Amino acid sequence: MSKLFRRAILAAALAVSAAPAMAQPFPSRPLTVVVPFAAGGPTDVIARLVAEGMAKDLGQPVVVENVTGAGGTIAAARVAQARPDGHMLLVHHIGHATAATLYRQLPYNVETSLAPLGLVSDAAMTIVARPDFPAADLPAFIAALKAQGDGLNLAHSGLGGANQLCGMLVQQAAGRALTTVVFRGSAPALQEMMAGRIDVFCDQATNTAPFIRDNRIKAYAVTLDRRVEGLNLPTTAEAGAPGIAMSTWHGVYAPAGTPEAVQERLATAIRAALREERLRARFADLVTEVATAEQATPAAHRRHLAAEVARWRPIIQSAGVYAD
Repeated sequence: MSKLFRRAILAAALAVSAAPAMAQPFPSRPLTVVVPFAAGGPTDVIARLVAEGMAKDLGQPVVVENVTGAGGTIAAARVAQARPDGHMLLVHHIGHATAATLYRQLPYNVETSLAPLGLVSDAAMTIVARPDFPAADLPAFIAALKAQGDGLNLAHSGLGGANQLCGMLVQQAAGRALTTVVFRGSAPALQEMMAGRIDVFCDQATNTAPFIRDNRIKAYAVTLDRRVEGLNLPTTAEAGAPGIAMSTWHGVYAPAGTPEAVQERLATAIRAALREERLRARFADLVTEVATAEQATPAAHRRHLAAEVARWRPIIQSAGVYAD
C-alpha cells in the first residue's frame, strides 16, 4: 500500500507540473496595445487613456506601440497574426471597417481575423468651409456644391481616413465630384482653409471645434444623430441632409481565437477604464463621447462592425476609390 501511495503522489505531482500554460491566470505578463497611427493624434490619445485604465484593472502594465502605414492595415495585420492569448490588442477607428472594401487584397479578414472586445468612443464629424464661404446654411452649402462642382476643392488627409469618408458623403449629397486636395493631416488642411485656399472640409469635431468657436472657419452641421455639447450646430438630419451621417468611433480588438474567458476579462477591463474620471474629462476635451457600458461589450461591438462594413461597401464601390 505504501508503494502505491507513493506512486499516486508522484503521478499527481507530474500532472500539476504538466498543466498547460493556459491554466495560468490572465494576464500573466504586460500587455501591448497597437495603435495604427502616429503618437499624439486622436486615436493615439484615446488608446493611451484606455490602456491606462485597463492597466489599473488588470494589474499589469499596458504598453502602447504605434505601428503606422497603409491606413491602419499594417497594425491590424500584426495583431491578427499575433498569438491569441490576449496580450496583444489593437485600438482602431472606423477605418478598420472601411478597409474591408478600400483594400481589395488584405492579409486578414476584417470581420473574422480579429475579435471585437468593445467600443470605447464616438466622435462627430463637422462640415466646414473657408471663413468667407457665402452659403448661410447646409441646404445653401449643398446647392453651392451642386452649382460649382469641381470648381471647388475638398480637403482630406488620405484614403480611408474619416475626413475622406465624410467627404464622399458630402459629394454624394451634392451629386457632384469636387476637386480633392490631399494633406498629410488635418492640421495643415485647416490652416489652408483658414487662409481661404481650401473651400470645403469634413473633419472630426476634435480637430475643428476650437476654430469653429473662434469663427476662424465656417461650420454648417455635425454628422451625428444628436447635437454636440459646446457646438451650436444642427445635425445633418435637422438641416435636411440625413444622408451625411457618420461618426469616428474607436474599438478594441484581440486576435481571433483568443479564449472567450480572456475576451470577457478584457472587456471588463475596458469598461472599468471608461469609468475613470480622467478618461471621461479628457474625452470631453476632445469633443468625444464615451461609449456606454452596453456598447463596450464584444457582442455590441461585433454588431456595429458588421453594420459599418455593410454600410460603407456600396458607398466606396460606387465612388470607385480604392487604396490598392
